[in-house]
Amino acid sequence: MAEHRTMQRGALLDAARTLLSEGGTEALTFPALAERTGLARSSVYEYFRSRAAVVEELCAVDFPVWAAEVEAAMGRVDTAEQKIEAYVRRQLALVGDRRHRAVVAISAGELDAGAREKIRAAHGGLIAMIVEALADLGHEQPRLAAMLLQGVVDAAVRRIELGAAENP
Repeated sequence: MAEHRTMQRGALLDAARTLLSEGGTEALTFPALAERTGLARSSVYEYFRSRAAVVEELCAVDFPVWAAEVEAAMGRVDTAEQKIEAYVRRQLALVGDRRHRAVVAISAGELDAGAREKIRAAHGGLIAMIVEALADLGHEQPRLAAMLLQGVVDAAVRRIELGAAENP
């Protein structure tokens, strides 16, 4: 029985990824989740109490996966410059990935404080990966530079998502 619940939960998360990547947060509704998974709407509520809870779980499951991919890309190179380049390029390369698109589609305004804090912590972990490389380059304020760099990456990701980037 527990295995069946795990499968259903996985199917709901997968449906949520698809809905978010196709239509953003407005598309993520319990009726849509029920329709995509073939579950009754009341069954969806057995797994998640709210949209924010779905989003929170998606972040908890997906963010570490693509953060690990960024970290692995950085681990395959040697110099600080190469690590910074790998950090940026890997994130941009992940844009087409549904897991990434779903996390990006989530706007902070729709989340409760707990979910926002989890996303902030996950982003903090991503930024921490690059601080050391910036410090190795002799940057005076590596943490600030890392946050600014991530801001530029986030803006580039949004442009690519919108199809506005001339040359991703």
